[in-house]
Amino acid sequence: MNDRTDNRSQLWELIHDIKFAMFVTRHGNGHLHSRPMTTQNRQMDTDMEKDPALWFFMSHKGDPVADLASEATVNLSYADPSNDRYVSVSGSARVADNPAKKQELWSKMAQAWFPGGVDDPDLALVEVTISHAHYWDVKESKITQLYAMAKAAVTGEPPTHLGESAEVRMDGTAADAVASPGNQRPVR
Repeated sequence: MNDRTDNRSQLWELIHDIKFAMFVTRHGNGHLHSRPMTTQNRQMDTDMEKDPALWFFMSHKGDPVADLASEATVNLSYADPSNDRYVSVSGSARVADNPAKKQELWSKMAQAWFPGGVDDPDLALVEVTISHAHYWDVKESKITQLYAMAKAAVTGEPPTHLGESAEVRMDGTAADAVASPGNQRPVR
């Protein structure tokens, strides 16, 4: 496995257990709008090398699909505070005409939102092609984190080496991952 594959696998490992993403689009009035959406392929054994996309079901009549018609750039935010994992994914989204993919991703949970089933005319399959992601993954115990924060408060020096922060570029135009010490930890 090469670094590119490892980095994509790391990205998938961080997000696949997080049920909801905050799906951010730019509305026609210029404002950013966020809404929780279920990543449909999170339960699948996804190979990010073969399919580096994230998939969502949405209503054709809803604002998100209308927003995508005028601006395809989106952001997806994943958070797992109990495990100190945070991921921001940037990419472009489009409504995909792919009946086979709809069938592959269909679930009983989707049935609750689209009672007409996989052939419901209101069901839009949205593909997000990832261009860039940034993640923060803190593996240190809560006690270690607390100690580092207390030490920082006493010394006036920000804590360092709390977890890992890295960028993953999916398009190959730059280094696939740029790791940095975990001193970019989210403030609580």
